[in-house]
Amino acid sequence: MTARIAVLTVSDRASAGVYEDKGGPAIEAWLRRAIVSDVEILRQIVPDGRESVADAFRHWADTKGADLILATGGTGPSPRDLTPEAMDDVVERHFPGFGELMRAVSLREVPTAILSRQGAGTRGRCLIITLPGKPSAIGTCLDAVFPAVPYCLDLMGAARIETDPEVCKAFRPKK
Repeated sequence: MTARIAVLTVSDRASAGVYEDKGGPAIEAWLRRAIVSDVEILRQIVPDGRESVADAFRHWADTKGADLILATGGTGPSPRDLTPEAMDDVVERHFPGFGELMRAVSLREVPTAILSRQGAGTRGRCLIITLPGKPSAIGTCLDAVFPAVPYCLDLMGAARIETDPEVCKAFRPKK
C-alpha cells in the first residue's frame, strides 16, 4: 500500500500569493531524501486561523485518507498562529513527546524555540505533526522526530513507510 502524506503550509501571506511558500517544499524535499518506499506526497497552502487549519486537517485525514499530515507554520506566539488550537479541535490523542523533542533540539540553535508550540496527535489512523515555519528548523525537527514516525504509523494501522538509514534511521523493535 502506498503511503499518503499531506504537507500543509499554514500562512496568510503564502496563501494569498504575497510570499513564496518555502516550508512546504522544505518538508517535501526532506521526505523525498528520507523515504525509500512508495509514497504519495500532496501539498496544500491554507491561511492562518483555527477554522481553516482544522478544516484542512479533517479534509486530509477523513476525506483523502492521509496516513501522515505534516503541517508547517502557525505554531508561534502571533495572534493568528492558531495551528495548535486547530489541532486540539481535530485530534483524538495528543503525543506531547514530539513537541518536547522538537523544542529541545531547536533550543540548541535558537533561544526563541521556547516560543514554538509544535506537537503531534492522531485522528483515526492519521498521525498529524505540526512543525515550525522556518525551513532550516523544519529539517532540524524532522531529523529528531521522524525516526519514531514509521513505527507509530505501523501501530496505528496506517501505510508502512521505509526510510533510508543514511538519512533517517527509523526505529522498529526487533521481532
